Amino acid sequence: MADSEHPRLILHNFLPLDLCKELEFIHKSCCTVGYRPNVLSTTLSHLIATNSAHFILPIIPIRERLREKAEEYFGCQYELFVEFTGLISWCRGASIGWHSDDNRPYLKQRDFAAVCYLNSYDVDFKGGIFHFKDGEPADIVPMAGDVIMYTADDQNIHSVDEITEGERITLTLWFSRDASHDEDSKLLSSLSQALLGVVDRKLLSYLPVPGSTNMYWFPPDEASSFLSGFDIRCGRLHILGFDIHPFQETRHLSASDSSCNLLELLSGPLLLVRESELFETQFLNIMHALQLVQFYHWKLFSLKTKVEGTSPTPTPTPTPNVIPISPNEKTEIGHLKSVFVKDLQLAEGFFGKTEMDYEFEWLTFSAAVPEWECYVFKLQKELLLHLPHWRTNQSIFCVPLEE
Repeated sequence: MADSEHPRLILHNFLPLDLCKELEFIHKSCCTVGYRPNVLSTTLSHLIATNSAHFILPIIPIRERLREKAEEYFGCQYELFVEFTGLISWCRGASIGWHSDDNRPYLKQRDFAAVCYLNSYDVDFKGGIFHFKDGEPADIVPMAGDVIMYTADDQNIHSVDEITEGERITLTLWFSRDASHDEDSKLLSSLSQALLGVVDRKLLSYLPVPGSTNMYWFPPDEASSFLSGFDIRCGRLHILGFDIHPFQETRHLSASDSSCNLLELLSGPLLLVRESELFETQFLNIMHALQLVQFYHWKLFSLKTKVEGTSPTPTPTPTPNVIPISPNEKTEIGHLKSVFVKDLQLAEGFFGKTEMDYEFEWLTFSAAVPEWECYVFKLQKELLLHLPHWRTNQSIFCVPLEE
């Protein structure tokens, strides 16, 4: 779409829907409170810092394809560096008025932007339509798989309508001509530190490590007191029908426990609860539990076909270890929810209440545990295969895997 005064490019169906769903899973499993009100983000640096570096692998080829598209369309071959890559979601109440993406002194290095929509307007969320102030096309209705690219200067001043329902998720990148702002060098440094203990290509622990508690509290201005709002990880579990119970053999919870003390429990072992049943598989922490739940929802159809034996390669699934909760446990679970999700309506309105159009079965959920492990192991192996090439070339990009 040539427009010399307002250079921009729209790419329809650039990303396949299954890849959009994979990136949505990663974001919903790992995100923290973002850079604007009612916005959540998952940066590549954060994934590395929380022992989830393997999740950058599905994103890396997209970065390179988008950079090539930007260089080709805007006429700057071999000139661009990726300045920022992040999975971003705008939740109810998020919006932004007219602006350019380089409108702050600390953003002047940004030359081009790319926004990849991972879900769709009027299906997954309402509101959130993108508008250009001048030029054509003037309005962009987000649809999963579509990409919009534009210059970051005042040639492409734009705004985004307020989200009124649901969660609008994108993969957002900025490109710069300034090599000093190349994010690859920072990522490679972080990766090298994270993988120092890897010897002879042995896999790291695949279990995530949470960041600090206040990174997950919404609204963020309540993170110092935790008197209102909710932990976004527990909020996501809540809207999907799950609660948590700490794996504690030595003591029970009491009313005297402070919110801060109880929030520390999220970094320790815990169990998942649904309605009146306790799933006795132990999770290392809240991030581990959340990744399993989000993986289950992402892969639900394929998991059901394997469990029901209709898959070409059915997977034997052990009987899940599920027990009814006791009255004391029910009280403890309710107490924890009152601490972690103090405002249920706020959490439901923020994310959008999830409609359950299936009958939940612990057998299918149990099948998600080994499937998630296989998925993570595959990504970790790929990461370790790529790393030597990335270090040598000081650049993170997609290269063929070794045989």
